[in-house]
Amino acid sequence: MKPWELLAEARTPDGTLMSLTRRDTELVIMAGGKILMSSRMHGSEEAMAAMAFKRLGLRRAGPGSTPSLSGACVLVGGLGLGFTLRATLDLLPDDATVVVAELIPAIVEWHRGPLGPLANHPIADKRVQIEVKDVIATLRSSPGRFDAILLDIDNGPEAFTESSNAGLYNDRGIATIKAALTPGGVLAVWSAWEDRRFEQRLKYAGFKVEVERVRARLKKGGPRHTIFLGSTPMGLVSQ
Repeated sequence: MKPWELLAEARTPDGTLMSLTRRDTELVIMAGGKILMSSRMHGSEEAMAAMAFKRLGLRRAGPGSTPSLSGACVLVGGLGLGFTLRATLDLLPDDATVVVAELIPAIVEWHRGPLGPLANHPIADKRVQIEVKDVIATLRSSPGRFDAILLDIDNGPEAFTESSNAGLYNDRGIATIKAALTPGGVLAVWSAWEDRRFEQRLKYAGFKVEVERVRARLKKGGPRHTIFLGSTPMGLVSQ
């Protein structure tokens, strides 16, 4: 078996060492010496985007109408290996806007280098706007902006690499997320584990919540990951 090749390293704002490594065709991002994400398992991220946009299209169109994602504005929280962003771009029309909030500048730079080909250079897409900042800052500055918010931050509601991520998933963070959605908007959160407390917090905040369990490699198996889906009240949805 070939040894791992270190491609790059960087520090998170709280000092955690992150590394990008490669063995054969597999790319891995590690945090504090533990695997955070691997190119071998990304089916659940793709499923998250499909689930979110199916619900968004139906809600925007209304009963009896053709589902529509035209002109949608979407936030992807966490660039990672780019698979969530790639799935988002593949499902949205040409007139959509996708804002990507990524806390670690080095990850954006890695996408301009060794990570670029992995998900077919998603940050080069003309629909993409990169914001190198904490996703909570993007949310706070964007009331009523996003039709859908897809969060693939850390390992889910239980912070793993960056302690500040916990503030995204507590009651105040959930309220900020909800305020950034348009009426009828959809939230999707990827998690490595189930989390009943987080599910209850979403419901308490007024989201209609669904929880899906998805294999990391979809039909090819792998560990089960959890997708939290929250829908906001419709109100008056502008098309």
